[in-house]
Amino acid sequence: MLRAEKISKEFIRETKGTNRFAAVQETDFEISDGQLAVITGRSGSGKTTFLNMLAGLLTPTDGKVFLDGTDIYSLSDMELSRLRNQKTGFIPQGQTAIHSLSVAENILLPYTLYGEYSEDAEKYAYELMEKLDIINLKDVRPSELSGGETRRMAIARALIKKPRIILADEPTGDLDDENTRTVFEFMKSISENGASVIVVTHETDSEKYADRVFRMNGGILSEK
Repeated sequence: MLRAEKISKEFIRETKGTNRFAAVQETDFEISDGQLAVITGRSGSGKTTFLNMLAGLLTPTDGKVFLDGTDIYSLSDMELSRLRNQKTGFIPQGQTAIHSLSVAENILLPYTLYGEYSEDAEKYAYELMEKLDIINLKDVRPSELSGGETRRMAIARALIKKPRIILADEPTGDLDDENTRTVFEFMKSISENGASVIVVTHETDSEKYADRVFRMNGGILSEK
């Protein structure tokens, strides 16, 4: 289970004077196994900041984040990195591909980083590429991919270790309607198999796939 307890995030703005900007105001959040939650809201409302705190990528100004009872920000950088690699899958908004590797090698990176590569992992990578319609690109370098193809590769990489927690920041941002539907149906099937899925999105149709719907407005998270 992933749980946030009174987390908030402030940034310092350098203008005429120094002031503090609350990107996310004090928030409690909890998601159970097998749930798919979507977080909507305008650009700049704090959605990505909130997701990054849940993912262990951005330390809250105040509050705590617990994964299976462990306060993740009490861990060392190495411990937190290993925990994320073992239990979570993160789909970033930007492109994080390693251009010297092929599509298949990028997808398998969470295994190879820790020397855990296996034939079963490769087999599952091929299954993911089939489902996301990028199997024909397995040997291609990321520089040759379109934005949508790169996005689908990032989704496959986040899912390769069958994580129990999946956090996705605009996973369908570069995709057409058909591929958007495919991705959300896939995310829904993953949650139905027991994973917790949190998706930040602008997609208005996403709510029909969700068990829970949240909206972020001015750094304040509320559930519909």
